Amino acid sequence: MANTGKLGILDMDRALLDPGSVFASPEDLLAHKDLSEQQKVDLLQRWAYDASEVSVSTEEGMSGDNGELLQRILRALDQLKSGIDSEHVAPTKQHGVSSSSDKPKAT
Repeated sequence: MANTGKLGILDMDRALLDPGSVFASPEDLLAHKDLSEQQKVDLLQRWAYDASEVSVSTEEGMSGDNGELLQRILRALDQLKSGIDSEHVAPTKQHGVSSSSDKPKAT
């Protein structure tokens, strides 16, 4: 069950390891009022990497599909950052998530 209440120290540690175990969806993480924008970006980037790992394992014949989840995570990241840079990716199958700026959008 996802925790949608206020994050404590242990919950934040768990969220850093597995954001999906703390938040029901990327949209819930995005709407969380107790997290700074930078914390949200960090958590969404970790979640995107995890979702990419599942997508790669599916491509390699293992069960699981996170394609839709990954798209939702990337849309949430795009709302916080100045845009996802799809032209410059890491040289792995997971590609990593890059942006034109490592900082949240100015408000």
